[in-house]
Amino acid sequence: MSQEIEIEFKNLLNQKEFEQLCHHFNVKQADFKIQHNHYFDTTDFMLKNNKCALRIREKENTRTLTLKQPHPDGLLETHQTLTEQETANVKACSHFPEGEVIDALHKMKIPVRSLNLLGTLSTERAETPYRNGLIVLDHSYYSGTEDYELEYESPDKNSGEQIFHDLLGSLGIPKRETENKIRRFFRKK
Repeated sequence: MSQEIEIEFKNLLNQKEFEQLCHHFNVKQADFKIQHNHYFDTTDFMLKNNKCALRIREKENTRTLTLKQPHPDGLLETHQTLTEQETANVKACSHFPEGEVIDALHKMKIPVRSLNLLGTLSTERAETPYRNGLIVLDHSYYSGTEDYELEYESPDKNSGEQIFHDLLGSLGIPKRETENKIRRFFRKK
């Protein structure tokens, strides 16, 4: 089973702050890659109500089904690689292939046949290593909205949080309460 604990810190940005961070980390337009996140839930939002998320991410000829679940240190992510045909089947008729993600959904008592495609959020993403972690710059588009975001992925919650706050402070960017992408997506639906 492909699982990992994701420890990340997020901050919404305005366009000027986003451009400032691109300059600071020497990120060029050519460094950005497009990815499409297709989100799924039941009509009564069983996943959302359990603080979980289910998506297929398509990027650079890869397709990954991911279930995100709460974890004390961040999010527990369960990943499953999909073929192009499996992805098409899931998007068209919510026919999910057997595997680690579906097994985890069954354990949560989520009725897999009730899952529906809710929509797609597309992101232009650039990543660069930074202080034992990873800086992620995202420009996302969904439901007639676009936003900019800084993420810092860290192997350690405490040091990662300090590094993230120090970076924001050194660049004069205010810390903003930032919901994850799927919550922002749901608010615009």
